[in-house]
Amino acid sequence: MNKLIWIPLAFASIVFACSGKKDDPSPSPIPEAKEQVVEINTVYGTMYMWLYKETPQHRTNFLKLADSGFYNNTTFHRLVDNFVIQGGDPNSKDSDPNNDGNGGPGYTIPAEFVDSIKHIRGAVGAARDNNPAKASNGSQFYIVLSEQTTQQLNGNYTVFGYIMKGMNVADSIVKQPKNGAGRPYTNIPMTVKVLNKTKTEIKNLYGYEVK
Repeated sequence: MNKLIWIPLAFASIVFACSGKKDDPSPSPIPEAKEQVVEINTVYGTMYMWLYKETPQHRTNFLKLADSGFYNNTTFHRLVDNFVIQGGDPNSKDSDPNNDGNGGPGYTIPAEFVDSIKHIRGAVGAARDNNPAKASNGSQFYIVLSEQTTQQLNGNYTVFGYIMKGMNVADSIVKQPKNGAGRPYTNIPMTVKVLNKTKTEIKNLYGYEVK
């Protein structure tokens, strides 16, 4: 006759626990960090802008203004064929076209010239007046249409961004009817917002590789 073997409860728990299959899950992948990009919407389409980290004061300022809604309903008030389109003046929100190009948020930004960042097609630069320090207007910016006609701006105007996708929109805007000073007869308003994308998403969506 078989004899029952008595096993203390505590020891039995250890035996049964050890006999089970131990899970060994792989570590979860670290989520890819998000980068901030700028979306500029117009009736002619949408442009997507990268802000250079090499010009931190201009980058921080633009993101702050975009996040606050400052740029919404400002217009592209100056269009120059084969050169640039310019916008971002809060004066362009009012009904007086004669004051466009004279406004801003009430401050300037020190120049941030970077030798490796030039006025190429798609470059985004900061407008300014003729101040000796070449300080930038706090909000007005321009988008370069042609590298050949803008090389004299290098070292004189700060380039702080690049249109990664949507330069066809800028090409459409500059073709709109305008007066001799480049002021379009019909307002071209913009809506600007900040998007959060990974480097992989930026490459796949906009064809731009963040370094």
